[in-house]
Amino acid sequence: MKKLLFFIFMSLSYTAIAQETVNDSLINVTGGLREINEDLFPGAVIYSGNDRKQVFVQHKGIEMWCDRAVLYQKDNFIRIFRNVRIHQGDSIKMSSEYAEYNGTSQLAFASGDVFMRNPETTLKTDTLFFDRAKQEAYYRSGGTVKDTASTLESRIGRYFIKEKRYQFLDDVKVTNPEYTIDSNHLNFYTDTGHTRMYGPSTIKGKTSTVYCERGFYDTRNDEGYFIKNSRIDYNNRTVTGDSLYFNRGRSFASATNNIVVTDTINKSIIKGHYAEVYRAKDSVFITKRAVAISIQDQDSVYIHADRLMVTGPENDRIVRGFYDVRLFKSNLSGRCDSIVTRQSTGLTKMITKPVLWSGNSQMTGDSIHIQSNTLTERLDSLHVFYNAFIVDQDSSGGFNQIKGKELIGKFNDSSQLEVVNINKNVENLIYSRNDKQELIGINKGTSGRMEILFQNKEMTVITNYDDPDDKTYPPEELPENARTLRGFKWRGDERIISKEDLFRGKPKPILTPIQGIPLPDIEEDFFKKETPFNINKNSRLKEEDLKTRSTDTPDAIKEEKENEG
Repeated sequence: MKKLLFFIFMSLSYTAIAQETVNDSLINVTGGLREINEDLFPGAVIYSGNDRKQVFVQHKGIEMWCDRAVLYQKDNFIRIFRNVRIHQGDSIKMSSEYAEYNGTSQLAFASGDVFMRNPETTLKTDTLFFDRAKQEAYYRSGGTVKDTASTLESRIGRYFIKEKRYQFLDDVKVTNPEYTIDSNHLNFYTDTGHTRMYGPSTIKGKTSTVYCERGFYDTRNDEGYFIKNSRIDYNNRTVTGDSLYFNRGRSFASATNNIVVTDTINKSIIKGHYAEVYRAKDSVFITKRAVAISIQDQDSVYIHADRLMVTGPENDRIVRGFYDVRLFKSNLSGRCDSIVTRQSTGLTKMITKPVLWSGNSQMTGDSIHIQSNTLTERLDSLHVFYNAFIVDQDSSGGFNQIKGKELIGKFNDSSQLEVVNINKNVENLIYSRNDKQELIGINKGTSGRMEILFQNKEMTVITNYDDPDDKTYPPEELPENARTLRGFKWRGDERIISKEDLFRGKPKPILTPIQGIPLPDIEEDFFKKETPFNINKNSRLKEEDLKTRSTDTPDAIKEEKENEG
């Protein structure tokens, strides 16, 4: 009789186990010693493993191992303890000290040295929620994610398994041997190492710091693209623009639309709509309405060219401009085909068809050099080489003209032309007036050298030296066609009167459309379900644990940081 009862009991037990195995909607437990202790765990079956074999749990493709399990079969709920391992195929492998799992809602909760691994990254945290129905994991007690290139830390994290994407919120920090990223909202794609940053974010390296309020960064290839208040700070330069590209490995950055490159040491600015910066070479290339602005003698100096290039270390910057160069200072302006100015020497060279205006005087020649005092930053002198020609328009509409092989001018302390010397093969045509400013004659002559003194921006004293030979003609005896010297050309219509004239006659540049970075999708609340999670009475969790706290949403975090700022 006893043998018959034992056989019936064992048959029923195996039948029950077989039914559990067939019915995959129920949690299945195998292995270990089974016992029932209604005092400690009412309504549950306790499974205990040993040194050789752990308790094994299965449910709809998820597998769990532990030293001890407490199964509430009626509720389809299990709690597992010590040396916990949870596997979901090859996508998720997790370990912890404790876990619990609801077979109906498919919500798992793990705590105590939680370590989760997927094919690309690992995660360490104190507590983790895993919604198998949505295929999402979530923590809000701080976590650390590592991939092949970087370590990512945040207070709140959410992993979307199908998308292979993490969403990190609040005090996000990415640490790489070459840089760190600080943000309050960052999405990280585990298969590519790509990040998208939303809100104030900073990427700080040894030689540069990038700031943006929306941006993309490839953590494995060290390059990124940034928009919305984006900025790159180098040791001595700051670059801003509507969009910025940055490549750390090449020490290269480019900027598009409304660019400002600020030299923080030399107090100069370059503007334009396209720029390239090569940090290792200390060079900046800029085009599309490019203009360089520097401070000289407490006055702004503007240099515009189709293309500008700034090279050299901070104490020896060299500015080069190419094609249709225009120069403007409050008391000096000019044009040429190309220009070179060097900070350490204070020398500016205007090359190819240069023209310079100072006061009422126009000066031209094969090339023009302007020398500044490197200590006082004031204009010191100018030198016109070969075919020097100075023209001053007379009040009657005629032109005072002096030409020679070279011209050397000196500026006074107010950066106004004070004296000019014309040397070798000098020719002149000067309008003579009486005290009433009435035209009384026109002087034509030659000499070996001529000195001109200026006062109030006008020629006042003209003196010939070295074999002067000149003659004054009554105005009526010198016809209009004889009132110009050979090589005379008045270029007054080209004169730069204001900084706005730097772009006069030039079409507005066509700006490159900026490829934006869209705002992130509004994610559905992790704990939101059509059928709310039911808290088992034996769970460690409370009802409030399965709700998103008001302080843990992206908008709340953004508002908090703005208030702190």
